Amino acid sequence: MLPRCLFLLLALLLASASARAAETDIVLDTAERYVRLQTQGMPGKVKITVGQLDVERLPPCTAHEAFTPPGTRLSGRAYIGVRCLGPNVWSVLVPVQIAVTGNYVVTARPLGAGQNIQEGDVTVLSGDLSTLPSGVVGSAAEAVGKTLRNAVAAGQPLRNDQLLAPQVIRQGQTVRVISRGEGFAVSSEGRALNNAAEGQVVQVRLSSGGQTVSGIAQADGSVEINF
Repeated sequence: MLPRCLFLLLALLLASASARAAETDIVLDTAERYVRLQTQGMPGKVKITVGQLDVERLPPCTAHEAFTPPGTRLSGRAYIGVRCLGPNVWSVLVPVQIAVTGNYVVTARPLGAGQNIQEGDVTVLSGDLSTLPSGVVGSAAEAVGKTLRNAVAAGQPLRNDQLLAPQVIRQGQTVRVISRGEGFAVSSEGRALNNAAEGQVVQVRLSSGGQTVSGIAQADGSVEINF
C-alpha cells in the first residue's frame, strides 16, 4: 500500500488536474457559445472548430465573459477573447476556425464598368464564404438588373459594393409625392432634385408652394414621406 502522505499527494494532483481540465472546458465552451451567438444571422451553414488552450497557470475563476478582440473578423481563422470577471482578473485568446458554407455569385464572363448585369453574366457557386471577401453577393437575383461600378474579370466573386441599383428617379423628373401618416395619405406633385435608386433619399421641390421636401424613392418612381 502507498504511504498515507503519498496517497494524499496523488489525490491532490488528480484533483488539481481535474480542476484545470474543467477550467479549460469552461473557457473553450464560453468561446464557442459566443461565436455561435454572433454568427446566428450569417447566411449559409456555420461550422466552428475550437482550438487547444492551456490555462494551467491561470488562477481560479467563477465568472467568464467572451468578447471579440478589436479588428477581428468572425470568419476563417480568428481568436476569441475570454476574460475572468472574478474572483481573479485575467483574459486569454482562444483560437477558433469559423467556416461558413453557402452560395455566392461569380461572373461568368468579363464584365465592363457601367455594364448592366443580365442573367447569363453570372453564375452561382457554393463554398466556404470565410475565404472570400466580405459582402459577397449571395444570389443571382441580387445582381441581375444592377450596374457594375468597375470592370470585373471572369470567375470573380461579386461584392455588393461593386453594384449600383438601377435609378427609378432622375434629376428634373416630375414625380408623385405621397405623404403618409396615421390614418391619412396625401398625394402631391413635384420635381426631383437628384437621381435616386429604390430606397434612396430624394429631394423634391413641390409644384405647389415651391417647398423642398425629402422622401424615399419607390420602385414605381414615386416618392414617399412618412410622418
